[in-house]
Amino acid sequence: MAHRDIHLLLTGDELMSGDTVDSNSAMIAQALSAMGQTVVNKITLGDDRPRLVAALKQASQEAAVLIMNGGLGPTQDDLTAELVAAAAGVALVLNPEAERHVRDWCAARSIEPNEANLKQAWLPEGAEIIHNPRGSAVGFALEVAGTLVLTTPGVPGELKAMLPEVCERTVAVTGGKATHRVRLQTFGIGESTAQARIDEHSLEWPDHVVLGFRAGMPQLEIKLTAPANSPEVIRCREILEGVLGDHILGEDDITLAAALQQVLRDQGKKMVSAESCTGGLIAAMMTAEPGSSAVFEAGFVTYANHIKHSLLGVDEATLETEGAVSEPVVRQMLAGALARSGADIGVAVSGVAGPDGGTPDKPLGTVWLAWGTATDMHTYKTVLPTDRAMFQKLVAAAGLDLIRRQLLGLPKMPHYFSRRAI
Repeated sequence: MAHRDIHLLLTGDELMSGDTVDSNSAMIAQALSAMGQTVVNKITLGDDRPRLVAALKQASQEAAVLIMNGGLGPTQDDLTAELVAAAAGVALVLNPEAERHVRDWCAARSIEPNEANLKQAWLPEGAEIIHNPRGSAVGFALEVAGTLVLTTPGVPGELKAMLPEVCERTVAVTGGKATHRVRLQTFGIGESTAQARIDEHSLEWPDHVVLGFRAGMPQLEIKLTAPANSPEVIRCREILEGVLGDHILGEDDITLAAALQQVLRDQGKKMVSAESCTGGLIAAMMTAEPGSSAVFEAGFVTYANHIKHSLLGVDEATLETEGAVSEPVVRQMLAGALARSGADIGVAVSGVAGPDGGTPDKPLGTVWLAWGTATDMHTYKTVLPTDRAMFQKLVAAAGLDLIRRQLLGLPKMPHYFSRRAI
């Protein structure tokens, strides 16, 4: 092959209309990047035969590998197998291995395979199967005019399970050098601040260790990429731990809630939440992670004042004189939640999420947080002038992080509070 480039072709009307947001191309690119491979061209097209044929023809002139994503399902608009067969000048045939996969998939679900299911077993003659351990549609590999075409289904979970084989087949064609990548998840520090702190150690940073950032909500991922077996990666990681230490949650895809769960498990403790403005989001973040039953006792959603009183024992006179968004109220909310649940540690939040309800004394975005134990409780007030959904995410994330910090003995006043913004 004259070319060594990797191209992506994503297909589906739903991608063009915006009904589905493309996350698959990022997943593919990240998996290839970990193996020292780079995607040089990405095209997204609807289920349009002429345009798809033209894209296949163009890729066969320029790419060593074309990874097609989407269009392998049972419906009439799933065109990938048909179009790749036409581009290769071969017929669609009933592939015995693919048929066996479809029938086994249906049998495992007590489904009698119908014509639509079995459509997925008709593949270009000469195609090799790319196994799909999760879905009914297998992928396939076929050379088209000197370009290796690798097809994958559009369902993200199925694609993820198939990516190791896709990457192996890609590297077999393009070559490439293995890389070592470290992904650190952080919370409470932005890209600019992180970069500024790292820049202070720029003289210690080797040129061949590439630093990358991927901003998310509520976390920031920091990546180190270097040639495999590079000892400098360890030193660069030590630099990051030195300048960002109390913001680092862990490696790979760990979430804030999962990091807190691990600390709770390690210390044999359980937590509780008492929520008003976040509407149960703190509890939802904790219970979204497997193993939460071992460390999460209860979540109280006490939105109305009379529920704060009846469920958590918040003093009615305090609610009347101080208002729900106040330090005494969140203290009493947390104390009540700890007493009623028997948990070791917890967090309580009450705020003005908006878009209505603000006052001169308590503008939109005002929130009081209380966290800690019955004998070691802390409070903080801040203002987060953002939209309602973002406000809730930030407050919930901060609540989890504050518990994590207290359990680990980290500085009580985190960076995002000292700068008056999360």
